[in-house]
Parts: sequence; C-alpha cells; structure tokens
Amino acid sequence: MSDAPAAPPDQPPSKPPGQPRNPLHGLTLEAMLQALVAYFGWEGLAEQVPVRCFALDPSIGSSLKFLRKTPWAREKVESLYLFMLREQRREAR
Repeated sequence: MSDAPAAPPDQPPSKPPGQPRNPLHGLTLEAMLQALVAYFGWEGLAEQVPVRCFALDPSIGSSLKFLRKTPWAREKVESLYLFMLREQRREAR
C-alpha cells in the first residue's frame, strides 16, 4: 500500500511536476519517428541520419528496433526532431 493520500473524489489525481520546457518529455520514440517521416519522408530522413534502416526497405518497426539498440543514432534522431520543431515554428511565423 502507498502512504500517499488519495485525491478527493472531485479532483483529478495530482501529477508529479513535469518538464514543461523539454519538448521531448513524455514523447515516445515512435511518435517522434512518425513525425520525422511525415516531415522529411524516408529519403529525407536517410539523408539527415545516414543509417541503413532509413534507406533500405524502411519501416517504423525496424527503425524503432535499431534506434533502441543504438544510442548514437537515437541522439541524432532526437536532435533532428528538435530541429524540425524549430523549423515548423519559423514557418508558422
């Protein structure tokens, strides 16, 4: 059992403090990858991050499997995602 008090029935349970200024907080790798594919396409993604899983017979599943095992590639994908967000903000102005 937990020692934390339960929230009153008329209020939602409190959430731990998040990271409101971190755009990657709470975002799954799959959601990030899908957004990148929608923005760049597989060819563009393979140009930005030159790995075989993006260039040869690409799929979300195979890419996720590779990225979960390869920290340097995941870091590149996360950086590219942040770049994409900045570009989308610039385009919206």
